[in-house]
Amino acid sequence: MPENKEIEIMRSVYDKNDEVASQINSSFTRNKIFAINVMGAPGAGKTSTIIEIIKRLEDVASFVIEGDIEADFDTKLLQSLGVKAIQINTGGACHLDSPLIGKAAAELSLKNGVLFIENIGNLVCPAEFQIGEHVKMLISTVTEGSDKPYKYPLAFEKADIIILNKCDLLPYLDFDENFFMKGVRALNKTAPLIKVSCRTKEGFEEAVKWIRDKIK
Repeated sequence: MPENKEIEIMRSVYDKNDEVASQINSSFTRNKIFAINVMGAPGAGKTSTIIEIIKRLEDVASFVIEGDIEADFDTKLLQSLGVKAIQINTGGACHLDSPLIGKAAAELSLKNGVLFIENIGNLVCPAEFQIGEHVKMLISTVTEGSDKPYKYPLAFEKADIIILNKCDLLPYLDFDENFFMKGVRALNKTAPLIKVSCRTKEGFEEAVKWIRDKIK
């Protein structure tokens, strides 16, 4: 009976991705591009949050790389608002990787501004891969329930800033804020958590201030 052997292939995949991500990050920094990896579940309001932030960064050039498995609705919406945006369709892959970002960034000819990279709607895989970003922004929502930090810990652990969206619905939902925050802080002691509503447009000034401070 031949001896079974385990072959580790994931390590090399991660290593190659991280190597490319490091090169992309250095390129962004040289060209004075502050790159934000925007993560969140489907329907969390990632695109809407990006739009509200861009509106308040009127003196800063903003660019968007839109990641979706299929379709380009969000990219067309951004372009209709005058935002320089490009689409990546993964065709099934549940996250963006650094080679994809490198190709898209080259097409955008980035210089002097903020790049929002909207990752695939998923609370698992996007948190595992570096894609050249300077920070990770996690969009969570009150409609998802207050247990998400407990069920998807890596996304909350890796986030540099957490946006809690759809807070205008709090009076109508059984969302336990204390339970949610306890879960967040058990994983991440330092990331600011900012409550916003894309519907009422409230709360975004604090997020914009955080981004401006990071750019400096």
